[in-house]
Amino acid sequence: MKKIVVIGSINMDLVTICDRAPNGGETLLGTEFFQIPGGKGANQAVTIGKLGSRVVILGKVGDDLFGKELLSSMDKNGVDIQFIEKAPVSTGIAKIVVEKNGQNRILVVPGANSYVDIEYIDNHLDVIKDCDVVIGQLEIPISTVEYAFKKAKEYGKITILNPAPAIKLSEELIKNSDYIIPNESELEVITGMKIESFDGIIEAAKKVIKMGVKGLIVTLGEKGSLYLGNDKFTKHSAYKVKAIDTTAAGDSFIGGFVTRLDLGVDKAIEFATKVSAISVTKRGAQTSIPTMKEVENFVGEKIK
Repeated sequence: MKKIVVIGSINMDLVTICDRAPNGGETLLGTEFFQIPGGKGANQAVTIGKLGSRVVILGKVGDDLFGKELLSSMDKNGVDIQFIEKAPVSTGIAKIVVEKNGQNRILVVPGANSYVDIEYIDNHLDVIKDCDVVIGQLEIPISTVEYAFKKAKEYGKITILNPAPAIKLSEELIKNSDYIIPNESELEVITGMKIESFDGIIEAAKKVIKMGVKGLIVTLGEKGSLYLGNDKFTKHSAYKVKAIDTTAAGDSFIGGFVTRLDLGVDKAIEFATKVSAISVTKRGAQTSIPTMKEVENFVGEKIK
């Protein structure tokens, strides 16, 4: 079994359920409120842990109640948290508004995540050396991700980048990523191309492949996902489910993908599609992530 290191954000999600999000200057009443462990790095690590693979997370929290609760959540879900450090600021938070149709709007305050710097990575290079796969996202400083991926490739590790929140990526980071997994809007930012059709997705994806990444997987929500490598592209359909909350859909997809990468990219994507489908039928981030038993018992119909 491969050992996976997730380098990324750890946030407390403050979730409001409402009929619709308010417009500028408008006040609306929500229907429910939840406080749920989240953060893209933590979500991906918890997915991997709940699916039974070995995973360690590198990141920081504040010396506060949110930090303690987040550490407890990861620990009980199979994530090795021994290398997480305390920062002299508050734990990161994400304010999430979920509409009744399942769509979400997210505002993140990085807090301690901003202190995940190059010096911290240098202090934990042995963790990277001891792993097989490194996963990164962009809710920590981009310079840290670039440095960590450079070191990971020097050590011969598989690197997987989730380019979210979307920003323009350096060519070096792209070349040091074996797999990049964006959604459609993130792909637009990476390439600078306006995507208005499926053919547009293909053209944008090919542009990233030419920049040096080994494989690109574009997640397309209910339209499924698209995999492009140097010699092929494959479309994977999504499952028909009733979406309640899409908050951790992308994170659960990535966690599912890496846990089955040994079986090949297409089988890993099929497994990840099931994991993601289950996650959107539940509320919250880490609370929506399924166990391996739930995934194995899942029977769904593909969207044609």
